[in-house]
Amino acid sequence: MSATGYMILGLVIGLAALIVLVLFTKVHAVLAIIVASVICGLIGQMGFPRTMAAIVNGFGSTIGGIGLIIAFGIMMGAIFEMSGAAKRMAQTFLNLFGKGREEWALGATGFVVSIPIFCDSGFIILAPLAKAIAKNSGRSLVTCGVALAGGLVITHHLVPPTPGPIASANNFGVDLGTMVAWALPLAAVTFLPMIAYAKYIGTKVFIKEDGTEATGVGEAWKDAKEEDMPSAFLSFAPIVVPIVLILYGTFTNAIVGSAAVAEAQKAGNLYYNFVGGISHPVVAVGIGLLLAIYTLTGRFSVREVVDAQDKSLTAAGVILLVTGAGGALGMVLRDSGAAKAVADTIATWPLPTVILPILIATIVRFMQGSGTVAMVTSSAIVGPMAASLGLEPVIGALGCCAGSFFFGYFNDSYYWVVNRTLGIVDTREQIRVWSINTTICWATSCAILIILDIIF
Repeated sequence: MSATGYMILGLVIGLAALIVLVLFTKVHAVLAIIVASVICGLIGQMGFPRTMAAIVNGFGSTIGGIGLIIAFGIMMGAIFEMSGAAKRMAQTFLNLFGKGREEWALGATGFVVSIPIFCDSGFIILAPLAKAIAKNSGRSLVTCGVALAGGLVITHHLVPPTPGPIASANNFGVDLGTMVAWALPLAAVTFLPMIAYAKYIGTKVFIKEDGTEATGVGEAWKDAKEEDMPSAFLSFAPIVVPIVLILYGTFTNAIVGSAAVAEAQKAGNLYYNFVGGISHPVVAVGIGLLLAIYTLTGRFSVREVVDAQDKSLTAAGVILLVTGAGGALGMVLRDSGAAKAVADTIATWPLPTVILPILIATIVRFMQGSGTVAMVTSSAIVGPMAASLGLEPVIGALGCCAGSFFFGYFNDSYYWVVNRTLGIVDTREQIRVWSINTTICWATSCAILIILDIIF
């Protein structure tokens, strides 16, 4: 058997073992994912040392990237809950959009926020808002959470300046302005079936913010007094300030150029070092948490505030571990080279032009989990041959982005962030809540691009 054959065999057996362990045994998801990672690496002929190095690196890089953001976000949520800020935010949103449109409000918020901000960071920052709206309105947290997460993931995958779409546009030689002009309408259309599915799945998996089954509004929320709640300005500030800070850094890099900013920082430029510091997601969310503590908790004792944060962190542990394990599995599959080998093979097949970038991105996404890696890999392979294939560059670039939506599951860290934050622990329900949703986004966006390719 060829090296590629062993890589693919390792992938198939490893994922089969993961599904069996998670669905039919008493093994926790964290251990199951690590076991599957080892199986994938060993059968894929990576060897034990290289496999374990990939697991450790994948776990560490994933936690290093979003671990503190998750912890800070969960602590911030606890502050919102105890201070009444969560209820104030929910009331404000419901008054603005009207009762019965909660999923549209949250989806639209995610859609806008994720254009400049990574979807995992955005979801952690905005999850308390989804929980507040669900609790105050009596709507399913699944509907609210899926709408928010879906809005975030759509623009993250399609619209620059997130890294995947930028890399895809660059590899196809597409001007960023042109990419945005095509991507935004595509994202808007993809948004519609995502919202419809969020409403549907909320009727099948109906939970409160603590993960238990619910049918209405909690008593504590019904009895909350107006005078006990902070103002809307103070309530939203801990969420808005981090977003503004991250946006500031993103737009600075876009206007000045990321390379020029990096050089200025290396040279010790105080302004650009300051911008780089305060716009880092960890720092920005940390500032938001400090704002929440010192502007929302005046009527509580030090002990009460610290205890609320301590209690919230007990839930963060599982989310962090499972998310990190998902990153470890993705790194093993990435380092094995299986996805790249399969993509190179597919590139030689006689397929309709737009199908090629979509199919390569789809398979790379499924095999290693990262949408960004899928976009970068597929665009790097197909971009240079776009002219000879007669493929419209912007359609090809968006094909790589659309293909990377496909079926987010165990090897995608965002799958774990969304499901665990929403309190969904059953694997079957996790797949229904998130994997099917991303596949709907994939099917919608890919179908539109195929039609556009036929027209153009």
